[in-house]
Amino acid sequence: MGNNLKDIRKQISSVLNTQKTTRAMKLVSTSKLKKAEEMARRSRMYAGKIVEVLEEIKAKVASGEDVQENPYFNAGNKDSKLVDIVLVTADKGLCGGFNINTIKEVNRIIAEQKEKSLKVRLRVIGKKAIEYYKFNEIEVLDSAVGLSATPQYANAAEFINKAVADYLSGVTSKVILVHNGFKNMIAQEMKVSQLLPIENATLSKECSSVLEVEPSEQESEILDELAKKYVEFSMYYALVDSLAAEHSARMQAMDAATSNAGELAKNLTVAYNKARQEAITTELVEINTGVESMK
Repeated sequence: MGNNLKDIRKQISSVLNTQKTTRAMKLVSTSKLKKAEEMARRSRMYAGKIVEVLEEIKAKVASGEDVQENPYFNAGNKDSKLVDIVLVTADKGLCGGFNINTIKEVNRIIAEQKEKSLKVRLRVIGKKAIEYYKFNEIEVLDSAVGLSATPQYANAAEFINKAVADYLSGVTSKVILVHNGFKNMIAQEMKVSQLLPIENATLSKECSSVLEVEPSEQESEILDELAKKYVEFSMYYALVDSLAAEHSARMQAMDAATSNAGELAKNLTVAYNKARQEAITTELVEINTGVESMK
């Protein structure tokens, strides 16, 4: 009985230590979430302005054939059976179903593309997805670790431009971006967007027009530059949005883990008290029995 009590005490101590860790991780994620959420909000505003100007210039040159001939709107090899999927996950776990939900969505898209007789190449950001595909012996064309944890525009542009180069040269027919995005403090939403060819840029519809573009011979060049900027910033925004969602998911997961640890510690304490009471009762019975036998 003594050994049993000792084991329960160890379990209680272990659970309480785990609870301290999960509570600390929740507080850290809450603090990081506020910063990431603000970063995502500012990035979304900037992205919205890019979209507006892009759509405005696109509309102004749509009367000619410039848009149809523009490499970002109508490039790639239509006969190509190759599609690039760019996905973003976290480098760390302990965030509930955040990572696996993204991987499941990508696997669904892969199956969908295969039904259309298309072959998929994976460009993966995030250690968790890289480990998953390596374990399952699925080929990954390009990968990056650390980019989702600390998003930098230059690094995001460098990564996505590899996929853009293959698309513009006709190697691929399409580029799809998948990430788990921030919805609010307690929810995330899966976001799947076709980066190339650009169809309707819809990162934001809330901003008013900020630029009047006069017809000129440079419209096509401006459209090229803005389209390139749109694709690069879409990649960067996906990283920022994913980071905010990651902290949100981890905050929830650690909150649940802290509550579960508290409940488990409570149950173990009850079990300990019962076992201790049983041990005391047994000792008293043994003492009484001994006394009676001596009479």
